[in-house]
Amino acid sequence: MHSQLDLTLAAVCGLFCPACIIYIAAHETPEKRAEIARQRNRPVESLVCDGCRAERRYSYCESCTLYACAVEKGVEFCGLCDEYPCEALKAFQAARPHRIELWEAQARIREVGYEQWFAEMVERYACPECGTLNSAYHLACRACGAEPANAYVADHKAEIVNWQK
Repeated sequence: MHSQLDLTLAAVCGLFCPACIIYIAAHETPEKRAEIARQRNRPVESLVCDGCRAERRYSYCESCTLYACAVEKGVEFCGLCDEYPCEALKAFQAARPHRIELWEAQARIREVGYEQWFAEMVERYACPECGTLNSAYHLACRACGAEPANAYVADHKAEIVNWQK
C-alpha cells in the first residue's frame, strides 16, 4: 500500500495514482497486469506506471496533454493555473467515472495542500475492512472482498456500474 506521501503519485489533474487500476496491476498483481494487457491487446511490458510525474508511465499518461500543459505553465496542479478549469480538463473529467471528483480534488489541494489531500486520498480509496487501496472500479475489495471496496465506490457506485455496461 502506498500511504507514504509522494508527489509523483499525485496527478496534475487531481487523480490519485495509487488508486489507478493500471498502477495497482503494475505494482502489485502480475496476474491482473497480464489480464489487462490481453484485454487491451498490448504487450504486458507496456503496462508499467510509477505515477503521473514519474519517468515510467502508462502510454495514456505518457502522452497526457494535461501533464504537458502543467509542466509548460510551471504549475504543480491544474487547479493552480490561471486558466482553470480549461476545456481540456473539463472534457477529461467528464469522460470516465474515476474522474468524477476532480473538481473537489483541485479545490482540496488549493485549500489544504497536496500533502493533506494525499493523506485523505489514501483513506478515501482504502478498504474500510482491511485497508487495501482499491481503484474506483473495484466494487468489492480486491484483497478481502468487502463491499464497497472504498468510500469512492460507496459514493459513486451507480455511475461506475452504469459506465461499465
